[in-house]
Amino acid sequence: MVKKKGSITETASAIMMEDDEEPENTSQEDETFTTLSETLKEIRKLKGVQGYILRGTTSATIDLKEPGKIVEYAILSSQALDSSREITELFNLGEPQHIFIQGKELKTLSLLIGANKISIFMEKTADHTAILNRIPH
Repeated sequence: MVKKKGSITETASAIMMEDDEEPENTSQEDETFTTLSETLKEIRKLKGVQGYILRGTTSATIDLKEPGKIVEYAILSSQALDSSREITELFNLGEPQHIFIQGKELKTLSLLIGANKISIFMEKTADHTAILNRIPH
């Protein structure tokens, strides 16, 4: 007897995570997070953009074309931001304005805006400079 393999398809448009604790400067941080979130939703619609991760102090928003790879993208995002800070401190270069990583098929643009950490994932053909110019910083 031959078993047929089924295919399960899962689609996730966005994931929101929030922390119940209320830090200082909450209203300003919330306003910045909301503005960035709205901007990233528009950027996500651009040709070649695979998705993004936005992490604030109390919330995070993830919108990826491949939701099954959330962990991989989150690790890449975190490592890129942490490594850039270490390198710029080591060589006294100041705060990094943005981090750009280009691989064989994928590019990543990461930024720190206040307490918010942003990573945008895109195809190699996407215009990362145009995307960077759309983000208020």
